[in-house]
Amino acid sequence: MATDQELPEGTVQNILDQESLKWVFVGGKGGVGKTTCSSILSILLSRVRSSVLIISTDPAHNLSDAFQQRFTKTPTLVNGFTNLYAMEVDPTVENEDLPNVEEMDSFISDLTNAIPGIDEAMSFSEMLKLVQTMDYSVIVFDTAPTGHTLRLLQFPSTLEKGLAKMMSLKNKFGGVLSQMSRIFGVDDRFYEDAILGKIEGMKEVIEQVNKQFKDPDMTTFVCVCIPEFLSLYETERLVQELTKFEIDTHNIIINQVLFDEEAVESKLLKARMRMQQKYLDQFYMLYDDFHITKLPLLPQEVCGVEALKSFSRNFLTPYQPSIKKGTVEELEQRVSILQEQLKDAEEELGRLREGK
Repeated sequence: MATDQELPEGTVQNILDQESLKWVFVGGKGGVGKTTCSSILSILLSRVRSSVLIISTDPAHNLSDAFQQRFTKTPTLVNGFTNLYAMEVDPTVENEDLPNVEEMDSFISDLTNAIPGIDEAMSFSEMLKLVQTMDYSVIVFDTAPTGHTLRLLQFPSTLEKGLAKMMSLKNKFGGVLSQMSRIFGVDDRFYEDAILGKIEGMKEVIEQVNKQFKDPDMTTFVCVCIPEFLSLYETERLVQELTKFEIDTHNIIINQVLFDEEAVESKLLKARMRMQQKYLDQFYMLYDDFHITKLPLLPQEVCGVEALKSFSRNFLTPYQPSIKKGTVEELEQRVSILQEQLKDAEEELGRLREGK
């Protein structure tokens, strides 16, 4: 394990300094704050890059909530910025987008059940083709929870399976395939050959992008987690899978950390702090060559551009408790809190006596 002097800096400055980066993925277990972290990363990148696009591939789509602005599948300029754009991509083939023909629902169901992730692969490849035609300096992905994210990395093989399945289903559904051409924007007369050709084109795009994904100069993956067992387990699984897919990752953001900075009298909070510290120690032991950024748990949500900008300072400068334990300031604060609690208790006691 590295000593404190040898540990990489606990910030995301290394990502901002890497000018060659084109793709930045942000992922992790559900509910750990991926959207907040990816939003702040995109804001920080917009300060050092000419143009930034943040894309949500999570079906929950929390980008609109984070920025308090409505986003769609078309890149939209974020309010208050001149070079930061956002879009939300639905990683499924929506039934209402399909031709209204008999057995179509059964066809799509057969296809997606037989090849998990094929609908996401189609949608993602179309989105990548769109993105490649745009001139963005860097693209940040706010990804779905870990399982969905790992499927993104398997899209080339998923599409290969899709091609084989398409061929096997062609005889079963006959002319239904021709109706699907409307999904892919081709004329009906081309029938299944056009659809299969379109999927081949998707596969080429994905393979081209996949080469960039495996280039550490162009792509990095930021793992977001919280200091709990399940999140540590998911992060380890994610790092192993990223290594298997040859995708660079050297940043971990640990969110919702309880810092021992106040006169905490709550036994529950003290127990949570001890629990968190146990897992924080494990993170530093397992990932001593990673940039580990710790973010404090706040009493309120981080929503809106101003709140995101304000919280972003913790990404560039390691968070330090405002008052150190065992100092005069800390003892004075404890006394002040206890006096306030005593005053509240006396007032409540008075109200109860009056009510008798």
